[in-house]
Amino acid sequence: MSFVDRVVVEVAAGGGGDGASSFARFKYRPKGGPDGGDGGDGGSIYVRAVANLATLLDYQYQSIWRAERGVHGKGKTKTGASAPDVVLPVPVGTVVDDADTGQRLAELLHVGDQVLVAKAGRGGRGNARFTSATHQAPREWDEGGKGEQRKLVFTLKLIADVGLVGEPNAGKSTLLSVISAARPKIADYPFTTLEPNLGVAALSGSRTFVVADIPGIIEGAHQGKGLGLRFLRHVERTRVLAYMLPLDAEDVGAAYARLRREVALYSPELAVKPHLIVLTKRDLLEADAEVPGVAAPVALRITTISSASGQGLEELKELLWTIVQDVRATETSDDDDHGDEETHELWRPIDPVE
Repeated sequence: MSFVDRVVVEVAAGGGGDGASSFARFKYRPKGGPDGGDGGDGGSIYVRAVANLATLLDYQYQSIWRAERGVHGKGKTKTGASAPDVVLPVPVGTVVDDADTGQRLAELLHVGDQVLVAKAGRGGRGNARFTSATHQAPREWDEGGKGEQRKLVFTLKLIADVGLVGEPNAGKSTLLSVISAARPKIADYPFTTLEPNLGVAALSGSRTFVVADIPGIIEGAHQGKGLGLRFLRHVERTRVLAYMLPLDAEDVGAAYARLRREVALYSPELAVKPHLIVLTKRDLLEADAEVPGVAAPVALRITTISSASGQGLEELKELLWTIVQDVRATETSDDDDHGDEETHELWRPIDPVE
């Protein structure tokens, strides 16, 4: 399945049904009063985060979504039926922007989060609504309101506990494959990983955390070079960064400095996230060889592993678990300070109207 993390979608809410202009006609009352009913409301369009999606691929195949319009009012003060709402499901972590204005409409960070992106038109009033003491036979009626139309940009930013950051062939995909059930493509050439991969690392006691393998970052990535900006954004929402530095690199310290620089140039906020250094490919050094030092005063820890031999993997998982738990505890504390700022009403998913 292709990983699609940015799509442009056009949405059109349904218009309201027109009100009716009608007069009652009974056998013994040929000139009955006005009985035109109201039109029904159109269908609105919402975007909602769901748990079972990991990509925006579906919206490449269908980029235009419309809700139905409301039914027109009828005689005998019958109100037209309102149209159902349309709910567009997206993965958790999706950002919704207005494509024309650039306005940020929502960041859907939890299952059930949703945003109204196109408001339906209201149903028009029938002539029965215009009756008054001085206006006994109104013929006025309202047209249904128009539904909103807009062009949206959906951008997916993965949410993971740990983001693996490194240059091509740093061993990120290999590590993910041995600490989780994920099976990313692995080969001995740059940019094997062309899309982010998620895996769940499991420890004893039913403990788990989510790891994201981010495609290789090269110098100039913050300007879009290599795989560039498209994938740097997926690191933004990770709780902890693990800088992967292969021990067969020409200069391990310089590689770390390049990665830190690219991340900081892309996002200063991202650069201050908690991070550790993972020195990979320990099996390529002689058993008694000294591991190169790395000047990293702000790193939480420096650890050495070999995904091929398994050396240091359990210790790494325990270390990551501890760091992730500390960050989660901090987030929970922040949420408690803010309180419940909003509630999320659930809507029934509706199939799109062609």
